[in-house]
Amino acid sequence: MKAAVLYHPGGPENFLLEERPIPVPGEGQVLVKIKAFGLNRSELMTRKGLSPSVVFPRVLGIECVGEVENDPSGKLKQGQKVAAFMGEMGRAYDGSYAEYAVLPSAILVPFNSHLSWEKLGAIPEMFQTVFGSLHLALGIKKNETLLIRGGTSSIGMLATQMAKKHGLYVIATTRKPEKEQLLLDNGVDEVFIDDGNLAPRIKASFPAGIDKILELVGTTTLKDSLQCAAQGGTVCMTGILSEQWTINNFSPMEYIPATVSLTTYSTGQIRVNSEHFQAFIRDVEAGDIKLSISCTFKLDNIAAAHRLMDSNSADGKIVVVV
Repeated sequence: MKAAVLYHPGGPENFLLEERPIPVPGEGQVLVKIKAFGLNRSELMTRKGLSPSVVFPRVLGIECVGEVENDPSGKLKQGQKVAAFMGEMGRAYDGSYAEYAVLPSAILVPFNSHLSWEKLGAIPEMFQTVFGSLHLALGIKKNETLLIRGGTSSIGMLATQMAKKHGLYVIATTRKPEKEQLLLDNGVDEVFIDDGNLAPRIKASFPAGIDKILELVGTTTLKDSLQCAAQGGTVCMTGILSEQWTINNFSPMEYIPATVSLTTYSTGQIRVNSEHFQAFIRDVEAGDIKLSISCTFKLDNIAAAHRLMDSNSADGKIVVVV
């Protein structure tokens, strides 16, 4: 099989496409024939050497869709469509940047769909992250205000649609004025151009503050996002578009406004059940949700796909079809 292997951290040019034996599943594992996968910022950070727990060489990739090739337990039949979600995939063991992968059965979700592999490849982590952030972490409710910091990211674009579907008033940010119309076309009610100091302008337009805030930029804007929240509001840090993991000299009493809640969502810790995943696929099939896919690449062009992710110029999910 073909696999894109990273022997040393660094730039996209460090990926080596090589032939490897198709792996054999052991107990509790399933051999999956990979059809497509989406790229994720965490993979970019691992590629750069910013994930200390990852040992090289490694096949990256924290998600995929494909078909069961061999399940020794017999629970999943050959040809069954499955999606794989995180579970240290592409970090503690080889992930989806390959034609086949041996994956723990615990991270696989069987599903049915007539969507193309390109569309299906965009869904797993994007859906799970948005659903978990909005419903499990933020607990969104109809008629609330939601601020999405980093609205043009694939997560931000889907979060807008899912929040609007549940009756929220959605404000989203972008650093680039030319992307304002993109956000409005996606259903956003109001756009703010983000200069890193958003709180004064938010409070001028929304004196009581924002009910729920989805922070996708990360540690560099988190303190400002907390200042945008209403009393009793909640901020969920889900993204790290800024590529900075930590906050220096973090003092909670000074950093977090009184009565404002700060939480996080990580797909590696809490998983969304299969019924919600299948229901979301049905929404996409029905046209109720429109996936934001920026570009599609082949596995042979994984370096080019990562260069696009590096550039921050992709308006939506980057998908690789195997």
